[in-house]
Amino acid sequence: MITGCIRTREDLAAMIGEAGILPFFTNRVKGWSVEEHIDPGIWFTDREGPWEWKGPLALEKTCVYGKFIRNKAAFISPQWFPDLANYRREGYAWDERVDDDLAPYKDKLLMAYLENHPYALSKNAKRECGFSKGYDAVLARLQMQTYIVTSDFQYSVTKEGVPYGWGNAVIDLADTWLGADFWSIRNERTPEESFERLIGHLRAVMPGVDEALLRKELK
Repeated sequence: MITGCIRTREDLAAMIGEAGILPFFTNRVKGWSVEEHIDPGIWFTDREGPWEWKGPLALEKTCVYGKFIRNKAAFISPQWFPDLANYRREGYAWDERVDDDLAPYKDKLLMAYLENHPYALSKNAKRECGFSKGYDAVLARLQMQTYIVTSDFQYSVTKEGVPYGWGNAVIDLADTWLGADFWSIRNERTPEESFERLIGHLRAVMPGVDEALLRKELK
């Protein structure tokens, strides 16, 4: 079972490494979230905590961060992200998905923008792509499919130079951010085999887990 209390950035990095996939918020699988293991003193308080750490952890590639579990935020270790990508993409590289007419127009618009604007502020991508509505749904879908990741957060600052607010997400293409060969795993196993590897790993780190619920959360 995933155990321990997250009090430092190092604690969080270690738990992500152990779990392989760690949702940010409580979900249907008990004990499988940052929220359930965080020190209450740094959860929605004025002390530095996971909200501030998620950007640096993603930037240094200690983890991959994005909306990966039922359109909600999760940390994934670089070791296991390729298997998740192989499963979620159903074996399709992005250009193959486009060629087979499986990508909606707005998805193609955002992906094309990021191809030409790596490390882009999400709010800039929304504005420059001309989204009047539907942007959040497009971004969430492409993160769930693992084509886009959150690579950092940039904060507004006061006149005194003090950061404030929730931070502005920086987004990037997963293949650009992680390197062209990160997904070479698709040549080694099928999407279904990758999914079963993920389930097997999570069962091992969470003995007694309700596997049916786990499968629903991961799909």
